[in-house]
Amino acid sequence: MYYFIVNKISGNGNGLKVWKKVEKLLQEKQLNYQMRFTERPKHAVEIAKEAASEQCYAVVALGGDGTIHDVANGLIGSNIPLGIIPAGSGNDLAKALNIPMDYKKALERILMGKPRKMDVGKIGEKYCITVTGIGFDGKVAEVNNTSKYKNWLNFIRLGGLSYGLSVLHALLNYHPVHIQLKIDGKTLAFFNVWLIAIANIPNYGGGIKICPDACYNDGLFDICIVHNITKWELLRTFPKAYKGKHVFHPGVTILKGKEVEVTSEWPMIVQSDGEVLTKTPVNVTIQKDTLLIM
Repeated sequence: MYYFIVNKISGNGNGLKVWKKVEKLLQEKQLNYQMRFTERPKHAVEIAKEAASEQCYAVVALGGDGTIHDVANGLIGSNIPLGIIPAGSGNDLAKALNIPMDYKKALERILMGKPRKMDVGKIGEKYCITVTGIGFDGKVAEVNNTSKYKNWLNFIRLGGLSYGLSVLHALLNYHPVHIQLKIDGKTLAFFNVWLIAIANIPNYGGGIKICPDACYNDGLFDICIVHNITKWELLRTFPKAYKGKHVFHPGVTILKGKEVEVTSEWPMIVQSDGEVLTKTPVNVTIQKDTLLIM
C-alpha cells in the first residue's frame, strides 16, 4: 500500500488540484493506496508516524517543502521511504534531488521503488532536510511566513518571487552581528555577519543556490557565511545567489563540517526548512543516511 499525505492548500490550492490528478492515475493503475489531508500545522508529522506503523511501501508527501519537512520528521527512524510529488511554491528539495515537477513522472519514480539514502541535520529534537539559516536568513523566513503577498504570488504562479520580496522587506531594519562558529571542534570568529546557511542541499528560498556544491548524501554540511559587507553590497550581490555566483564575493566564506555550533553577541533567529525554530546559541549536527527517498 502507498500512503499519501496531501496538503491541499500548498501552492495556494495547487496541492488539491495535483492530488485529484494523481488520484485518477492511481485508480487507473488499480493501486492499493490510502490518503489523508493535513488539517492543521504539524498534522503531517502525526499522520506520517501513523502511516509508518502500517508498513506501507512508501509514504508520499504531496505539497511543498514545509509538508515534506513534516512528513520526513514523522518517518525518520522507521525505514519507510519518503516519496515526493511537488505541489508547493518553491519545491527546493524536489529540485535538488532531480524529482520531476510533473506529477505523472514524479509518481512513476515512486512506483519504481528505488530508494536513496539521504543525510539530514538535527537541531534539538527536530530534523532539518534542506537548509538551516541563521540571522538575516531567519528574519527573512519570519517575514515570508507572515506576508500577505506570498499567497497572492502563489495564486499567479510566481511563488518563487516571495522570498526575494521578503529579503527586501527584512533588509530595511536588520543589522549584522559578531559571531563565533565552532565547526567539528574548531572555533572561528566572524564579524559583521549577515547570515549563516548550513546546507544539506544546494538551494533554498525558491531556487537560491546558497551552497552550490552541497550534497545530500556526503555526510557533510556546506556552510555559507556572509560577513563584512554593507547592506547595499548585500543587496547588489543577492541576485547572483540564484546562480550560485555569490560565492566568489570576498564577503562570502564557504566551509564544510559535520557539526556546527553558532553563538552570537545577541540572539539571531534560526530557521530550518523555512520554519522559524529558535534563536542562537544553536547546535546543528549531520545525521548520515537517516532518510530514505524514493
